[in-house]
Amino acid sequence: MPFQLLYVATKGAVEQIVRVLSKDFATKGITVNAVVPGATGTAMFYKGKTEEMVNQSKSTIPMGRLGTPEEIAEVITWLAGESSGWVTGQVIRANGGSA
Repeated sequence: MPFQLLYVATKGAVEQIVRVLSKDFATKGITVNAVVPGATGTAMFYKGKTEEMVNQSKSTIPMGRLGTPEEIAEVITWLAGESSGWVTGQVIRANGGSA
């Protein structure tokens, strides 16, 4: 089975798990959400990529750049905080506008 098929199948499963668990735990005041980061400038992202490959990735992002780990952390921090208390069952794509 191709790797890509397994990868997208598990991502889809995570999204459905978030939806189901958010409903199951809502009555207990527990929120369940997921963050799906786009291409982020981490050591794992850069590993094995040439500068040309990195630039190609950047060119597909509407904002024209990679995200930073700090930007992804800010989304997670917001979700963990009180100001997002009514947000549940959501899959937030932090990806610079990539669809």
